[in-house]
Amino acid sequence: MNLIEGAFPFFVVPLIISFFTVPICKKVGLKLGIYAIENSRTVHQGKIVRIGGMAIYLAFIISMAIFMKADKTINGILLGGYVVFIGGLLDDIYDIKPLYKLIFQIVGAIIALTLGNTLLMNIYLPFNITISNPIITYGISFLWIVGITNAINLIDGLDGLSSGISLIVTITIGLLGFFMGRRDISVIALILCGSILGFLPYNFHPASLFMGDCGALFLGFTIACISLLGFKTTALITLGFPILILFIPISDTIIAILRRKLSNRKISEADRGHLHHVLMYKLNLGHRNTVLVLYVVAALFGCAAVLAYFNKTYGLIMIVILLIGAELFVEATGMINPKFHPIIGLCRRLFGWPKKKEEFNEKE
Repeated sequence: MNLIEGAFPFFVVPLIISFFTVPICKKVGLKLGIYAIENSRTVHQGKIVRIGGMAIYLAFIISMAIFMKADKTINGILLGGYVVFIGGLLDDIYDIKPLYKLIFQIVGAIIALTLGNTLLMNIYLPFNITISNPIITYGISFLWIVGITNAINLIDGLDGLSSGISLIVTITIGLLGFFMGRRDISVIALILCGSILGFLPYNFHPASLFMGDCGALFLGFTIACISLLGFKTTALITLGFPILILFIPISDTIIAILRRKLSNRKISEADRGHLHHVLMYKLNLGHRNTVLVLYVVAALFGCAAVLAYFNKTYGLIMIVILLIGAELFVEATGMINPKFHPIIGLCRRLFGWPKKKEEFNEKE
């Protein structure tokens, strides 16, 4: 009971701030004409404000000022997050070039790593391999922050998807932080959870507003920083937990890069081949069901991370099962390439299962 009472204000205060700030953001967006632009890839209709992420940002910043004692690390994360947020907000208002937006992310990451000292000091790999070279550790830390920042933004394609996945990810990070005795990580995670949950009712399908790049990039940046902060001293494989927790945005980003490269397209060229598009259009799950399915998948990977913390063997078994399932899904749906199906192809050669579509058609 003491634990719940102690955590209550850290979660509820940002939730209230976020919930009551969203309508203000909506009015401002409508007055200034900051709408989400409809195109061939969008699934929304009408004028929907796309600066809802301001509510998340304000709730987080205000609550951090109330509950957290400022130090170099906190200041580094907050200042870096501010830079990334501004870059996203400018894009929401003016549609700036991707390169300019990336510059804001680079500056934010450098601030978090140098001022906030969130970088990895050592990188632990399998077979007791440890990398301590500061150039390598700084480079990987930098790529992690910029990569996760964009990965969260990349999955912001359906109502409530990016915000809901971010909420599940943050809950998992907060739980692991608590189990590891990291009160700072738990408090930051609770504040971020409250900030997101106050916004989510407005963003869930059918959404009345979007978080926009300002919200998605800020969430990705903050999650990347606190995951580095929380697990950089773990004795397990460095970034193993964060990669597992963030499996959906990370895998979707990697698959998108591979898919576009194999199709001789630019990596930055948008398409409708993302995970949520496949579920919604190829499998005909619909908007709401697609989001809910991805919530469940994100939660399962989060549970695997928590299980692995307490029992490596059981955790590894669950991780392997989830990864095999994910691989089979990618092959069956042709997310990377219709010809990419190593496991399914091996099963066909060894067991004659599953049969090809042509064989079913012949029988019919």
